[in-house]
Amino acid sequence: MTIHDISLVLDSRLPIWPGDPPLELARARDIGKGSNANVSHITASVHMGTHVDAPLHFIQGSGGIETLDLDTLIGPALVVEALEADIVNAPLLDSLSIPSETSRLLIKTRNSALWERGETQFQADFVAVDVSGAEWMIAHGIQLIGVDYISVAPFQNTKPTHLTLLEANVIPVEGLNLSQIEPGDYNLVCLPINLGDCDGAPARAVLIDQ
Repeated sequence: MTIHDISLVLDSRLPIWPGDPPLELARARDIGKGSNANVSHITASVHMGTHVDAPLHFIQGSGGIETLDLDTLIGPALVVEALEADIVNAPLLDSLSIPSETSRLLIKTRNSALWERGETQFQADFVAVDVSGAEWMIAHGIQLIGVDYISVAPFQNTKPTHLTLLEANVIPVEGLNLSQIEPGDYNLVCLPINLGDCDGAPARAVLIDQ
């Protein structure tokens, strides 16, 4: 059994969505300054790095992270490659020969090369899923979609894709690093922090290759 960590390390060098609060990680208590223990303080957007979106992210009054079904966040997953794609739409998904029984789909695009080279600046031209792609996923029984940049939806047009997925209870997992992952079948374990009544949460995500 091989475990692949596909989550990003949260630090101040990670790109963030324009306008979101940056990561601030500081020692509130420090052994080096006479404290009994080291205790750190963190401030950040819950949509930074590898994270999971809840319906509340785009649907007022809907469920937060604590309402998501762990049965969806853990289980068999398929990784597919679309390295030449500029957008993930219905025709592209049709071309990938995705088996009908697939319920957790992770899409590796050219975005993953950004993590591999350590890119620190936000890239507005990242590969994302458009509405036709989101509708394809719903029609084909996808319950979880994992993408390799910090939004499942295109820059400056985030609402339609998110709404389409979240209204259908499809869970978006964003900010995955698939640069070292080959296409194929895996077991996914993705556990967001269990924040009450929150629109998203950072997550540790791993693929298990058996």
